[in-house]
Amino acid sequence: MVGDAQPPSQERRRGASLGLPGDGPGSLAPFGTRVLAFLVDAVLSAVVAGLFTAPDLPGNWSLLSFAVVYVVFLVAVGQTPGMRLLGLRLAHPRPAARLALWRAVVRTGLLMLLVPALVVDADGRGLHDRVTDTAVVRDR
Repeated sequence: MVGDAQPPSQERRRGASLGLPGDGPGSLAPFGTRVLAFLVDAVLSAVVAGLFTAPDLPGNWSLLSFAVVYVVFLVAVGQTPGMRLLGLRLAHPRPAARLALWRAVVRTGLLMLLVPALVVDADGRGLHDRVTDTAVVRDR
């Protein structure tokens, strides 16, 4: 019947412009889950730095530890410890290959500034992901 027809949806699905599914593995990770993974990595980095600076507090050494943990894990396995714990991974233009070192370094540097991570597009990707052509997606 003509009256039963549904109008086309005007709602834009997150990740559609990137060719990602709307839900499940491979879909864009929710903002809250990404923040929680970031916090797990930040605490882990502070603990690692604290092991080297004890009995003093790590101070800015935790930033160095954070950068090293992020870059090494993203290049080696495509996810940080916090991402792994929460079932996330980093998607990039060449899924079968490792993330290029320059992408990991630039993404981590921008993430450490925090503000670029909060400047998001319609898909919810931060500036650090747009610059490096990456996205944090659900792994499971």
